[in-house]
Amino acid sequence: MPSFDVVCEPDMVEVKNALEQANKEITNRFDFKGSDSRVEQKEEQLTLYADDEFKMGQVRDVLYGKLAKRNVDVRFLKDGKKETISGDKLKLVMDIQKGINGDLAKKIVRIIKDSKIKVQASIQGDAVRVTGAKRDDLQAVMALLRKDATEAPLSFNNFRD
Repeated sequence: MPSFDVVCEPDMVEVKNALEQANKEITNRFDFKGSDSRVEQKEEQLTLYADDEFKMGQVRDVLYGKLAKRNVDVRFLKDGKKETISGDKLKLVMDIQKGINGDLAKKIVRIIKDSKIKVQASIQGDAVRVTGAKRDDLQAVMALLRKDATEAPLSFNNFRD
């Protein structure tokens, strides 16, 4: 029986590449000369460092631009708290969202059931598994979810025929 999974996780290789490109641009830009501005990654978190509030905004803009160029949705990043470290320097921790939370999973299942397409949707941990008899029905569900579920960047994987 054909099936696929609806998941919410970024391509971590692309995130790492975008982060390296952002750091390269930050080190080469004239307005960042002599500053300690950079982006670091630890597991599921990105940490942005900057000298002041304005440069923090610039670092974030550079990072978002590089993520967009590499087709990584910026909705994966959730802002954490800003901290002041060692004098006037700022630190911002951003969490990388992985997995579909319970409310969004229930909404996805509800959208699929309300569409009257002959498929079954079930919540499987942090993903939603959709199964159906026809491949065309599954593709219709994918199109429907791309249009209606806009709170989080959804991707579809594990397509089985």
